[in-house]
Amino acid sequence: MLFMIEVKNLTKHYGDKKAVNDISFTVNDGEILGFLGPNGAGKSTTMNMLTGYISSTSGQAFINGVDILEEPIKAKSFIGYLPEIPPLYVDMTVHAYLNFMFDLKKCKLPRRSHLKDVMTLCKIIDVENRLIKNLSKGYKQRVGLAQALINNPPVLILDEPTVGLDPKQIIEIRTLIKRLGKNHTVILSSHILSEIQAVCDRVIIINHGVISADDTATNLSNKVSTDHRIIARIDGPKAEILQAIRAVNGIKYVRADMEREKNIYDFEIEAEPGIDIRRDINKITREHNWDILLLKTMEMTLEDIFLKITMGETVQMKGDKT
Repeated sequence: MLFMIEVKNLTKHYGDKKAVNDISFTVNDGEILGFLGPNGAGKSTTMNMLTGYISSTSGQAFINGVDILEEPIKAKSFIGYLPEIPPLYVDMTVHAYLNFMFDLKKCKLPRRSHLKDVMTLCKIIDVENRLIKNLSKGYKQRVGLAQALINNPPVLILDEPTVGLDPKQIIEIRTLIKRLGKNHTVILSSHILSEIQAVCDRVIIINHGVISADDTATNLSNKVSTDHRIIARIDGPKAEILQAIRAVNGIKYVRADMEREKNIYDFEIEAEPGIDIRRDINKITREHNWDILLLKTMEMTLEDIFLKITMGETVQMKGDKT
């Protein structure tokens, strides 16, 4: 099977220090992969090796089946790269800069229509004649993303694409990345964990140069969390509700939290591992004519997962991928 990105036993030494230590992973065509790690974990080093910016000490990285070290020019032709600090020539206008990048990448697509499509997609067509140095941070980031899209590369590697942007700009870039994922394979690095959770199909967490987790955020939550709890907000008599829920098979405990409204409580319910009690809770409330106003699982956020894994509580949590 040909993966769009395939990393085999990739290692990078800086003197005696192993920045990246024998990591392997794959990314499928059309997948958006979130790449996470604390500072110094090897995240940026890995991304730099994938783009051919630095060479590996050992191991291999393939882009669309092409070894980045053996055939760097061909492999790089498949990549659109947006580093954390966009590579902009600020004394150029937006249009002149993108024209220059078009030539630099030896793009064979129709120049005028392709550049217009890229600028329209990144919403910078209204500033195409302005000097880049006079643009806001958000527009500069969009111009950097536009240069990554020139030549329509199948792989996009985006390092902190929303750093320094305001909330509105973050949402716009996030929406754009989701759209790009329909036609491109994307590796997205970000310190905004909610962004990774909202955008990415899969998450890799690298720590101390090794991959500590590789799975969907939902699966990681299930693996890391020892909790099997739900919150049910039920309109009815507290004591009777507690008694009825305690009688359900598989319940470890139930307690009433604070009164949210008059005679309406949140009930925190924990079940035995592997037991889904939501249907039982629904059945009880129907039988007693109680109203469920809220029912949610207490899943860990990606931030909780990230902290738990990088602080050493859980390692080598790799999902099964076929």
